Amino acid sequence: MSGGVDSSVVAALLSSEGGSASGGKKKKYEVIGAHMKCFNVDGCAAHDAEDARKAAEVLGIPFYIFDFEKEYKKKVVEYMVDGYRKGITPNPDVMCNKEIKFGLFLKKALKLGADYVATGHYVRLCSAYLPTGTAPLSGATSRSCRTAKKQSSYYSLFIAKDKNKDQSYFLWTLTQNQLKHCLFPLGDITKPKVRKLARKFNLPNADKKDSQGICFLGQVDLKDFLKKYIPEKKGLVLDTSGKIVGEHRGAWFYTIGQRSGMGLGGGKKPRYIAEKDVKENALLVAEEGEEILTRKEVELKNVNLIDGESGIRNKELKIPVMVRVRYRQPLFPALFIINNSLFKLVFKKPVKFVASGQSAVFYQMCSGGLRMLGGGVIV
Repeated sequence: MSGGVDSSVVAALLSSEGGSASGGKKKKYEVIGAHMKCFNVDGCAAHDAEDARKAAEVLGIPFYIFDFEKEYKKKVVEYMVDGYRKGITPNPDVMCNKEIKFGLFLKKALKLGADYVATGHYVRLCSAYLPTGTAPLSGATSRSCRTAKKQSSYYSLFIAKDKNKDQSYFLWTLTQNQLKHCLFPLGDITKPKVRKLARKFNLPNADKKDSQGICFLGQVDLKDFLKKYIPEKKGLVLDTSGKIVGEHRGAWFYTIGQRSGMGLGGGKKPRYIAEKDVKENALLVAEEGEEILTRKEVELKNVNLIDGESGIRNKELKIPVMVRVRYRQPLFPALFIINNSLFKLVFKKPVKFVASGQSAVFYQMCSGGLRMLGGGVIV
């Protein structure tokens, strides 16, 4: 329970007879409220913990706080800072889910005797079966999403009913062993309905605003936070002709596609960061419409295939998929190419503002909706 309305409604649903497990069956669970104390900059974490405690009290469920502050700082905060220092665009929310929520916390919960960990993520979890020895992705067509004869079970993630709130993008690192212990009751519920349910259950945080941006920063600006770890250093801003058009205070503080914060005045068209060189501490900007702002294909590393990878990594496959490389970005068509453990995405049309370090997450339409096949880190 984060202290927000989503996880509080999850606790309410599962402790009543309105909880929905992965297969859609409704049953009542024995629920324990858990709040993770993680690294936090602006002090709002204490308020969130108290909001979670009050919600648990209203629901009449036990409530515990797990202190992961040290681990969070090492596995998430340091990862993010190191990424910006190297000139890439890391995704701390993905790393938090991988290392903390569905890593350390899930292991802790199972060790304490829990059967599942339930969260307020907007995503649909479905279980199905495949004939023994069949790899879900190897026959990844619309039919492969249908339930086959019961031989070996596997779990799939689908885009949430509320597409505006869908959070599948941040969950691409999850594995089959993790998913079999997960519940995501909000996958088939819209945000307005969640608010109504919160009022129905008399939850004290029913009207609490959703958190925005990187969770552990709160109201602190990302650049101001990074300056505590990475010193400012003046550098040049160049256009594609090599002309100096401005100055910046450190290439590592900027991201591909960024438009503001460089003091660029004038110009007939908007200019965006196309490339950054942290070794030379230089930024290259391009005007809207210049080809350098787009990429036609990307290589991926640290690829995870949600439905499993048996029989996949040593094959050559070209799979039509729908992709996004940023949260809430519209999906666009691409080919997911596997070539003997090498992974590549080839876009049908050039895509703007693709940055190394970002997560590329790919989906495929099937009978149950848009199923997430997996994701990887853009090289």
